[in-house]
Amino acid sequence: MSDAAQPTAAEVRAAAEAVKAALDRHLAAVERRSGEDDPAVYEAFNELAAAAEEYDELLYDRYDEVTPFEIPGTEDTLPPYTGPEEPNALSVLIRRDYTVVEPQRLLAQAQRVAAAEDETAGGAANGTTHGALGILFGEYEPDEIASRHKEFGLDEGDSTLWVTVTDEPPEPGEWLDSPFDQIDPQRVVCRFDVSAVFDDEPDDSEDDEDDDLEPLRSQDDLDLEEGDLRAER
Repeated sequence: MSDAAQPTAAEVRAAAEAVKAALDRHLAAVERRSGEDDPAVYEAFNELAAAAEEYDELLYDRYDEVTPFEIPGTEDTLPPYTGPEEPNALSVLIRRDYTVVEPQRLLAQAQRVAAAEDETAGGAANGTTHGALGILFGEYEPDEIASRHKEFGLDEGDSTLWVTVTDEPPEPGEWLDSPFDQIDPQRVVCRFDVSAVFDDEPDDSEDDEDDDLEPLRSQDDLDLEEGDLRAER
């Protein structure tokens, strides 16, 4: 950032005061909370997160310093649950991503399935990846695909599972044309996410240092080398 665009010291000070005020409002909301999912606490949390982020950015731009705390991003936080206390209907939404890493293995598995069921179905794959996917996902349940994905030449990506509640069970076929378009985040009971971004980054520095070291030698090896030196003399 250029000097002309840098925030003023007064702006940084005002942002710091905004964080202090947001902290007070958050504490007051927590003290007055009416339940586990009190919307006032949720709102105060978001305000505190926004104020802290603003202060952190201005502090860095002005003084090249950062705050010693980090508030989780609010974009991944579910809003308070507003559904029925005793739901009698629910929906489970699952998304799993895969990468086709071994197309030939995928095709071979699909051809075996097709040959076992119907000789004419073998033409559905016809050497195409999308045809093979249609056969395999038509034959196996999603959970079995997930547990055996390597057998099918697939590599796992991110996955998520959302459990949502509804007031009444939908009519048969009601949402099949657009199954994911009418999801109310405030009706989500729980969610489970799996992603490589959650994995701890391996510490390769120690491994790299170990690679540079010579293998350890036993005392017998050292004795033999010492004997060879005496023989040469």
